[in-house]
Amino acid sequence: MTAIIEKQKDILFTPSDSHAELRENVARFAKQELDAQAKENDETETFNKEVFQKLATELGLLGVTVPEKDGGLGLDAVAAVIIHEEMSKYDPGFTLSYLAHEVLFVNNFYYSGNAEQKSRYLQKVISGEWIAGMGMTEPGAGTDVLGMATVATKAKGKYILNGTKQYITNGSIGSVFLVYAKLHKRDIKKTTAFIVESKFKGFSVGKKEEKMGMRSSPTTQLVFEDMEVPEENLIGEENGAISHMMRNLEIERITLAAQSLGIAKRCLDIMSEYSIVHREAFGKKLSEFGQIQRMIAESYAEYSAARAFVYQVASNINPGSRNSLGAASAKLFTTQMAERVSRNAIQVLGGYGYCREYPVERLHRDSILLSIGGGTNEAMQKNIISDLKKQYESGL
Repeated sequence: MTAIIEKQKDILFTPSDSHAELRENVARFAKQELDAQAKENDETETFNKEVFQKLATELGLLGVTVPEKDGGLGLDAVAAVIIHEEMSKYDPGFTLSYLAHEVLFVNNFYYSGNAEQKSRYLQKVISGEWIAGMGMTEPGAGTDVLGMATVATKAKGKYILNGTKQYITNGSIGSVFLVYAKLHKRDIKKTTAFIVESKFKGFSVGKKEEKMGMRSSPTTQLVFEDMEVPEENLIGEENGAISHMMRNLEIERITLAAQSLGIAKRCLDIMSEYSIVHREAFGKKLSEFGQIQRMIAESYAEYSAARAFVYQVASNINPGSRNSLGAASAKLFTTQMAERVSRNAIQVLGGYGYCREYPVERLHRDSILLSIGGGTNEAMQKNIISDLKKQYESGL
């Protein structure tokens, strides 16, 4: 029976030898490279470009979902989940910048761009020569992405973009971005995508945000003032960006959920070791007190349930199929779980948890962003109801 259970566990969380090797390599890299620098870069709000380059040169982790024939690893959404889970145990902020590069740009660009565009940009972002990002959110359009006001006006051989993007991860360090805009202000349900280089005339970086968490990941405005974009940088067709925008949101949401898994697991490890091995009160180990047992036990149960859910959903996400209901549900449940678990860890550690000697206060701050980015949890609730309504109205 034990062998059967272990086999089932491996199939869910590590479905192949390639996944197992990936997890081992990323876990070792995260412990050796991310753990030591996370606290300092959180305090100084500094992105570690040197470590980011190592993701490409030492691990080849840029282009995970890109086929091998085009220079990637040729892996799937489960592999992306493994990477984000393991790295987020030590530095969720750095991992968020990786997500913006790898998921928001590379994955989206590869499955939406044409051969000529890939020949110009793909190798630069897979090699780590260029850091990338994506521009969707605006000062007046966050969850309501179709309310964006950035406008692209067609001119001879180019498009002229005007507008501002807000809360853009990698905004100050990126060389290339996938940017969404409207061809007409009155377009309600139409949007168009462009490849934008930071060196384009009319491109500038606006203010850098001072954030509560994810501080090792730079977040800025991107400002477009009569910015000229060559017409060959149009992705797909005019007014045709909605489908790949929504498709990519699903892998974004499942990797954000994976970040929550990493945060929760690290917090579980810290509070368990602290209360079971180290801390005593009134002559007993802290873990012998019922209140502490409840926080640890419920945290472990919630984390285990969320982890199984995330990997089950990830196994059904690929470029050829949609899983909007699963991705939204996994993000909703898992991000809330991480906030509760990290808060429990602070409570179990008491004063140590509230101070920066232990990383749980940083992990808690980082966890809160995950219920906002990639669509707020309130939007996830709305999306879930919408998808369920379609199912039940169609008789499924």
